[in-house]
Amino acid sequence: MSNFYEERATMIAAGDLQEFVPFGRDHCKHHPNALNLQLRQLQPASELWSSDGAAGLVGSLQEVTLHEKQKESWQLRRGGSEIGEVDYDEELYVAGNMVIWSKGSKSQALAVYKAFTVDSPVQQALWCDFIISQDKSEKAYSSAEVEKCICILQSSCINMHSIEGKDYIASLPFQVANVWPTKYGLLFERSSSSHEIPPGPPREPLPTMFSMLHPLDEITPLVCKSGSLFGSSRVQYVVDHAMKIVFLSTDPSIVMTYDTVQCLHSVWVLRRVKAEEENAVLKFSEQGGTPQNVAPSSSLTANLRSLSKGDSPVASPFQNYSSIHSQSRSTSSPSLHSRSPSISNMAALSRAHSPASGVHSFTGVQRFNLSSHNQSPRRHSISHSPDSNSNSSFLAPETEPIVPELCIDHLWTEAITNIREKNSQASKVFITSDLCGQKFLCFLVESQLQLRCVKFQESNDKTQLIFGSITNIQAKDAAPVEKIDTMLVLESSGNLVLYTGVVRVGKVFIPGLPAPSLTMSNAMPRPSTPLDSVSTPTPLSKLLGTLDEVVLLSPVPELRDSSKLHDSLYNEDCTFQQLGTYIHSIRDPVRNRVTLELSNGSMVRITLPEIATSELVQTCLQAIKFILPKEIAVQMLVKWYSVHSAPGGPSYHSEWNLFVICLMNMMGYNTDRLAWTRNFDFEGSLSPVIAPKKARPSETGSDEDWEYLLNSDYHQKVESHLLNRSLCLSPLEVSQIKDEDLSQNLSLDSSTLLFSHIPAMFFVLHLVYEELKLNTLMGEGIHSLVDLLVQLARDLKLEPYLDHYYRDYPTLVRTTGQVCTIDQGQTGFMHHPSFFTSEPPSIYQWVSSCLKGEEMPPYPYLPGICERSRLVVLSIALYILGDESSVCDESSHYLSRISLAPQKSQAEQEENRFSFRHSPSVSSLAERLVVWMANVGFTLRDLETLPFGIALPIRDAIYHCREQPAADWPEAVCLLIGRQDLSKQACEGNLPKGKSVLSSDVPSGTETEEEDDGMNDMNQEVMSLIWSEDLRVQDVRRLLQSAHPVRVNVVQYPELSDHEFIEEKENRLLQLCQRTMALPVGRGMFTLFSYHPVPTEPLPIPKLNLTGRAPPRNTTVDLNSGNIDVPPNMTSWASFHNGVAAGLKIAPASQIDSAWIVYNKPKHAELANEYAGFLMALGLNGHLTKLATLNIHDYLTKGHEMTSIGLLLGVSAAKLGTMDMSITRLLSIHIPALLPPTSTELDVPHNVQVAAVVGIGLVYQGTAHRHTAEVLLAEIGRPPGPEMEYCTDRESYSLAAGLALGMVCLGHGSNLIGMSDLNVPEQLYQYMVGGHRRFQAGMHREKHKSPSYQIKEGDTINVDVTCPGATLALAMIYLKTNNRSIADWLRAPDTMYLLDFVKPEFLLLRTLARCLILWDDILPNSKWVDSNVPQIIRENSISLSEIELPCSEDLNLETLSQAHVYIIAGACLSLGFRFAGSENLSAFNCLHKFAKDFMTYLSAPNASVTGPYNLETCLSVVLLSLAMVMAGSGNLKVLQLCRFLHMKTGGEMNYGFHLAHHMALGILFLGGGRYSLSTSNSSIAALLCALYPHFPAHSTDNRYHLQALRHLYVLAAEPRLLVPVDVDTNTPCYALLEVTYKIKVKGPRYWELLIDLSKGTQHLKSILSKDGVLYVKLRAGQLSYKDDPMGWQSLLAQTVANRNSEARAFKPETISAFTSDPALLSFAEYFCKPTVNMGQKQELLDLFSSVLYECVTQETPEMLPAYIAMDQAVRRLGRREMSETSELWQIKLVLEFFSSRSHQERLQTHPKRGLFMNSEFLPVVKCSIDNTLDQWLQAGGDVCLHAYLSGQPWEESQLSMLACFLVYHSVPAPRHLPSVGLEGSTSFAELLFKCKQLKMPVRALLRLAPLLLGNPQPMVM
Repeated sequence: MSNFYEERATMIAAGDLQEFVPFGRDHCKHHPNALNLQLRQLQPASELWSSDGAAGLVGSLQEVTLHEKQKESWQLRRGGSEIGEVDYDEELYVAGNMVIWSKGSKSQALAVYKAFTVDSPVQQALWCDFIISQDKSEKAYSSAEVEKCICILQSSCINMHSIEGKDYIASLPFQVANVWPTKYGLLFERSSSSHEIPPGPPREPLPTMFSMLHPLDEITPLVCKSGSLFGSSRVQYVVDHAMKIVFLSTDPSIVMTYDTVQCLHSVWVLRRVKAEEENAVLKFSEQGGTPQNVAPSSSLTANLRSLSKGDSPVASPFQNYSSIHSQSRSTSSPSLHSRSPSISNMAALSRAHSPASGVHSFTGVQRFNLSSHNQSPRRHSISHSPDSNSNSSFLAPETEPIVPELCIDHLWTEAITNIREKNSQASKVFITSDLCGQKFLCFLVESQLQLRCVKFQESNDKTQLIFGSITNIQAKDAAPVEKIDTMLVLESSGNLVLYTGVVRVGKVFIPGLPAPSLTMSNAMPRPSTPLDSVSTPTPLSKLLGTLDEVVLLSPVPELRDSSKLHDSLYNEDCTFQQLGTYIHSIRDPVRNRVTLELSNGSMVRITLPEIATSELVQTCLQAIKFILPKEIAVQMLVKWYSVHSAPGGPSYHSEWNLFVICLMNMMGYNTDRLAWTRNFDFEGSLSPVIAPKKARPSETGSDEDWEYLLNSDYHQKVESHLLNRSLCLSPLEVSQIKDEDLSQNLSLDSSTLLFSHIPAMFFVLHLVYEELKLNTLMGEGIHSLVDLLVQLARDLKLEPYLDHYYRDYPTLVRTTGQVCTIDQGQTGFMHHPSFFTSEPPSIYQWVSSCLKGEEMPPYPYLPGICERSRLVVLSIALYILGDESSVCDESSHYLSRISLAPQKSQAEQEENRFSFRHSPSVSSLAERLVVWMANVGFTLRDLETLPFGIALPIRDAIYHCREQPAADWPEAVCLLIGRQDLSKQACEGNLPKGKSVLSSDVPSGTETEEEDDGMNDMNQEVMSLIWSEDLRVQDVRRLLQSAHPVRVNVVQYPELSDHEFIEEKENRLLQLCQRTMALPVGRGMFTLFSYHPVPTEPLPIPKLNLTGRAPPRNTTVDLNSGNIDVPPNMTSWASFHNGVAAGLKIAPASQIDSAWIVYNKPKHAELANEYAGFLMALGLNGHLTKLATLNIHDYLTKGHEMTSIGLLLGVSAAKLGTMDMSITRLLSIHIPALLPPTSTELDVPHNVQVAAVVGIGLVYQGTAHRHTAEVLLAEIGRPPGPEMEYCTDRESYSLAAGLALGMVCLGHGSNLIGMSDLNVPEQLYQYMVGGHRRFQAGMHREKHKSPSYQIKEGDTINVDVTCPGATLALAMIYLKTNNRSIADWLRAPDTMYLLDFVKPEFLLLRTLARCLILWDDILPNSKWVDSNVPQIIRENSISLSEIELPCSEDLNLETLSQAHVYIIAGACLSLGFRFAGSENLSAFNCLHKFAKDFMTYLSAPNASVTGPYNLETCLSVVLLSLAMVMAGSGNLKVLQLCRFLHMKTGGEMNYGFHLAHHMALGILFLGGGRYSLSTSNSSIAALLCALYPHFPAHSTDNRYHLQALRHLYVLAAEPRLLVPVDVDTNTPCYALLEVTYKIKVKGPRYWELLIDLSKGTQHLKSILSKDGVLYVKLRAGQLSYKDDPMGWQSLLAQTVANRNSEARAFKPETISAFTSDPALLSFAEYFCKPTVNMGQKQELLDLFSSVLYECVTQETPEMLPAYIAMDQAVRRLGRREMSETSELWQIKLVLEFFSSRSHQERLQTHPKRGLFMNSEFLPVVKCSIDNTLDQWLQAGGDVCLHAYLSGQPWEESQLSMLACFLVYHSVPAPRHLPSVGLEGSTSFAELLFKCKQLKMPVRALLRLAPLLLGNPQPMVM
């Protein structure tokens, strides 16, 4: 029996066993699809009979469900989660037509993630990642973004669903046998059939493998490159039917195939095709391009005849394969393609989903013309097709073969065996790596019951894989366990065995599964492994439920006595004969979980234990593995794993003890005889079940038990306990004697595995120890590690190391201890590696020397293990030594990398990991350090776990950078330096544009109480900060709301009858409604871009309320009562504007898609106008580009005039200046002039034509496109046609053509390329002043042969129609060019005769045009305005104030005064354009004066001469100019003017003037103050359209100017508001900004921030476009300007106020006002609040308070823990309780840092900077440490010190103080002293001289001098 137990001990216990059922199976049952079937089945049979012909239904249904059950399959993969290391499985389950993707594990609930149902049965489903980037080169694959998809293969097509929600379908041109996901995309294997090779002459076979790199790409054949015997390689398509893919891996990208004829497996590398291979396959002839030359090419010729497939119902997949080379892309000859009807043309789709690109491409499918319709073979399809005969050379350049994209390149083929093993195809292939990272490709040949493993590795230059030899393992099944680098093998006997690579680890014992029974059979020898495991079995009874009694005879015997170790030579393979169930196969390995299929059909999932669970053991194992040769490392790990994972393995906390024993046994120690390992208490708190098993057989107890207790850790703890001291119990000396006995004969066994590697292992463990010292969380681990290191150091006789450990942990390291002798003869076998140093490397010492400026040897480092040491060394080198190169290159002169042999790959990996990407702006060392650390991935959490002394230089650098960081640093850097304001800014920049910070969340409840007026979503917070003194915003809101009824105040005179009174009221209401209808345009300006819509709700459009209320009884007045005549369609444009205003609220950054736009479509027809406006608004803010072409077409075909206008203008605005072809086509349909002359006459409404013409202008803006310009030029003077067409509202069309022409040639001036023959300026001049009509050139001659029968214009130009358009076109073409000659054409005429020829209002346009051309001459003063008026007018006209009329008979006074006011208005308007959005004060004053003048003139008696209408027009123009200058500023004076004009409703005030006044109001508050106007050319063009100075007379008037164009001002709006947002509270606030050529947030209250515009304005633009949010961070101790405008409440101000002694002890309650850091608040709460009877603690409390004050005011809250740690350390030293010296080291490093040279230099360069640590605190710390140590010296420490220096033993009680003294004063180790000969010195000077080379500080020397000079009195200073 004992044999059985021995075997059990090397077993590996698998953890938590669960029954496994694929989750999808369960889900399928409840899924609607399957449910229907079952319901049908449950129906009573009679019902089924009744329907005729359904007799067989019941049977067939049952068949279906049975059939489904068999065809289920599933696969599992590791679920990746970004958040933390959560490990779960993802399952893809396929059954019938369904695919179910679920996620979850035992720790996370299982849940269905997605379920897909397709039309035909699923053949295969898989995960695949497609690469989106257009760049197809290899290197793009590492960085490119990836589209993660699920692919579902059906018989005729493949569906792909991406995680983002895109769906693709690709039809398959052939039947697919298999699909494989690759690194590049999908790989298809075509299924071959026996009929495929036709009789007759041999032909080139068809490819069998194809690839598809993206769902929208073509399916292309695979190329294969195979080496031949003679070294030349052959390149061809993969055509061999015998080659089947058995495995495909993405990383490395390899394919494994099996040749069914030769019965061999081969491995190929899968990669992109190279150009030369492409050419070799295509054999594309260089010289000729005609199809005839292509056709005969040998490879895959174009003459492939159709392959008839006899009995198969589907025609051959490659019916017309010729197309692979000769498929023409020309769309005009349809006869070329035999398209199958099922193929949808995906031409419109390209990767970018833009309708414009990819117009000419066909689907891949068409080139493999799968066509079941034409069975006749078609040879030479090109030369025999009817169309192409005529001109076949024309087609040649377009013929394009299919270009292959992937290639497989041969790597390895298995050796040919003597016997041909038929069907030896691998049934399962996987890649596994062993514990040392060597990779194996394993394939299972089931027919042979063999698992064949091939070792492979990358070549040194990383270009190829090198394969080694095959190892065979007998196996029935196998699966990799990737997490622990092993694999599970199921042997034919039914045992599960774990292997790592090809090394056997041990059997796997599965608790709960019946173990193999005890008949020993086929015992098989195996390499011996010493059995040294210590195991505590779990109670087997629980695990083995129903097993035979035999197994439970007794627990596994104790193997504690490892001296009796012997090798078990036989490994008994037990078989399963008697038991029913056994393991049948292994499947679905994920990480360390696998599923076992049992013979009874059930499945269980098991988890294999990890290699180590505690961080400490993991790190040590890694280090040892790194240093040992691979074979030994594997053996060591195998042994450790089998000990660690034995059934009933260790509990977590004893893992380390187990590791130590296992390791020391392997080194040759006898751990049972070694005192400290013998006492390892394995149970600690193990379950009580096991406790009795430990009990000794004797009931009475024995002396050994007492010994055991005395030696236990528990006893030692009690000994040192305070209670023990107070009771004066004397320590027991018993155990010492026992130790002495033991130590006589302890020696190491040199035959063990690791004996020769002890020094190397000791050294790497020492480095791990140094690494752990840099992590404050690993304190416990260090204690454990020191024990092991000390033991090894003693035995290796390494005094320096012992001294080093003693100084670190004086209480742990006793001076005496058990030594295990190493036989002198054996030391020769020990391998002392080259990197072993006799001086112990110490990271603290290294940093300290750097700070003192001494030379240091490079610090040794283990790549990948000691990363902290590396970081610390490099950052100190950079920051303290100032060596910039330290972080750039591999920095060999600070670090020495440790390695066994040169491992190149390792080095290169390192280099790639830490390549230092130069950040944009790094000036100082501090910035350099911070940016580098962030790049390497160092975070604040890492910084917090560094000891404070080591972290100090890094914190200092961070403190430096925090003051003035660069604005373009990446987010990680900003987080590291604690500037959340910046990191949030950086992060917002990269976020998908979502909801803005500033969009106010108005709870939806409020809208029910108050009617929605369309202005609820304005951001009140920001506006109340901009205009904080008054309520002007509410006033604007009141003026612009159109959702409430108006007040109709009419007095009923006695003589009025009631009926007349009602009519009177309604007439008054009609007057007021003119104003109400004009409001929405202004409201749109006010609410511009202020709202982010919710994608699930339609946009609320406030209703336009045209009713009134009459006081006093508030009766409703309605226009629809029929008492008065209301104009028809009065409200149609008003509601259009209302829709635009609502749509313009949507910010451009919102997330909107096509579906949402369509979703907003109203149900009622009367709301169609609003929806039309909404569409136009979406175009203006850029969202209309998302609307699908299909929907645009849908809207236009409805023929609704308004919708067409809105849509055409919107789409054009969205595509401003892009010359987009598809939009051009869309617009041309609506413009007769752009259609070919023979096209049918389309009846396009006039206004839609106007919109389309302006649209053309927008799309071609600034492009100077010749054809467009030519047509538009002609259209300005388009004559009326004979059939009454073009006869109404001709002015607006001509104006639109002029505006469009101006936009197309915007600002091009005289250099219009290639248009000189069009004579644009001359033609425009003629349109402006009149003259003979030119002969109409171009296509439309026929149309205009006969003149109109209605309008008799003769052959002269009708100037009244063409003048405005031509004038503005000239203005825009010559905009800002300062072209005098053109400007002179536009000068106002200066004789009465000429003045009579010009309409006065055209003078306004001419003046405006002239000033816009002479842009630089415009001056903001009234003198300049008057200078535009010709002399004759100036002398004779009534100036705006004079009363008496000058009399002159030949002057027409009316003409003169009208000309005068219009010219002045034109000059004012140009002033508005010139200074738009600038808030220029002199321009404002000048325009304000003219506005006042016009208002007084309106009420003057002689106003009638000029005419009130003209004056009102001019006043409106001046008001608009005023608003343009003050755009977005909300200026109060302008607001007063607007408010005054709002109240005027009678008389001349018509709809147009109201429109102008409220537009002025809207511009004044543009976008709620966030936006202003730009003066770029494009903006001026848009504003000219929007502010055209002829206003509509009534709400349906579009005669002179299309009303929809009023909204184009949006194109001129630009964000100008920077909103500082406090990053902690997320609310807007005030901050001081300084704008020079850079923008700077200035102190003192906020952290400084700089946006440098000299480096480009991109950053600022992106901030402004995202609502202008600029995050700022309050400094500690400050309040915001809103809460504390004068700054009298800040923390500093309070302390200055009361200058008494307690000023520093500020009240901790006040801190909450000054910092939002929760840690500081709770510190104040718990540590600084005084309680009753404090007494002793008061002093501590004061200290804490002042430290807290210091940290808050100096902005260094992160230093609080350091201050407290230092204080605690000093107190502990004072109480002589220092058990370890690391804190003293830290204080020493802090002091050294502040006195270091680099720090002093920094202080000199920035004298103003606050000190990083309080200057008063450090000297106090230093002084108290000095005092404590000096007192100790005087109290007898000197004796102890002398003993230490002379190498004699000293007393134990002084251990810790001595170590503190040695560390603090850097006293060298005693071994260094004799070399200098200090003892013989006679004077202090000599001593000083000798110590120079020991680098010992003078302070220390002064204290040592008395001892060394033989003078008993120490010199204490």
